[in-house]
Amino acid sequence: MHRSILTMPLPEHDKAAGSTAALFPTRAPEGKSADRPPFAAQAYPAVPPRIACRIVRQLIVEMVQLSGERVLRRRDSRRATCHIRQIAMYVCHVILQISLSDIGLAFGKDRTTVGHACNVVEDRRDHQDYDEFVAAAERIVLSVLTPAGYGNDE
Repeated sequence: MHRSILTMPLPEHDKAAGSTAALFPTRAPEGKSADRPPFAAQAYPAVPPRIACRIVRQLIVEMVQLSGERVLRRRDSRRATCHIRQIAMYVCHVILQISLSDIGLAFGKDRTTVGHACNVVEDRRDHQDYDEFVAAAERIVLSVLTPAGYGNDE
């Protein structure tokens, strides 16, 4: 039986697990400055954080709709909306390096809610299907929002 990635159980929270910095090391591409993460927010001056967050959320919604195999009931629909928002917040913070406060403003939430969303997504990445979905979302966001030529060795 195949379970939806959005309904996987939440593992016990481990506060000693550390931050996202441990999961995503900031190694600079060859020829780039090592003092700046490879996906720093200053690499996206043309897209304001609020617009970037909206784009990311819509990309996640489309990905979930493409991967979904059943019509969601009302209760499941609300839960899925929450999980989509959490994944979008996580991708905005980890990949686009947008501050928790800016993400909170874009989603109409507090920065502590954004921090909680990031922790929830990190904890759920222990499940292979969920991790593959989030990794695919990260790749798509990078391909859509990364300026042409950034990170290429051309």
